[in-house]
Amino acid sequence: MIAIIKYNGGNVNSVQNALNRLGAESIITDDFELIKKADKVIFPGVGEASSTMNNLKEKGLDQLIPTLKQPVLGICLGMQLMCKNNEEGNTVGMGIFDINVKRFPAIDIVPQMGWNTISDFRSSVFSGIKEGDDVYFVHSYYCELSENTTSVCDYILPFSASLQKDNFYAMQFHPEKSGRIGSQLLNNFLKL
Repeated sequence: MIAIIKYNGGNVNSVQNALNRLGAESIITDDFELIKKADKVIFPGVGEASSTMNNLKEKGLDQLIPTLKQPVLGICLGMQLMCKNNEEGNTVGMGIFDINVKRFPAIDIVPQMGWNTISDFRSSVFSGIKEGDDVYFVHSYYCELSENTTSVCDYILPFSASLQKDNFYAMQFHPEKSGRIGSQLLNNFLKL
């Protein structure tokens, strides 16, 4: 069973639909026991960082998520909230990744919205994905490059398209909206 964390961040239904297409059983929940017992946990997100983090704190999910031992996948805002801090709303994150989240400089269109290329893969989650494959992004803030970077994208500047540390995986792009490539990535995560 895959637990999709329920909170005020959007996109939970499209993540569940993507899992359904892969034949994976999932539940959308904020129940601590169901989340702890799940084989895998997905922490999706679309929204504003500070209000979303406040919602996680109200439910105690900000304390639960970093303690999970099974594979956990953060998506978009989920990835950013797993980091140390975020310039959006001057938000302190969960600190799973010791990385800062910064706003793109306004020297091009912000947010980045649409398809872009990922490269420099450093994780088994990218099995079957080719250098130069495109995935779908929607974001105004980016995670810096670090030792936890497992793929890179370039929009205005190079940034972490994905991260991994221990059992925690994260993707800035939306695998659930990235067609065949996204399905492969989700399937690879489910096989961990």
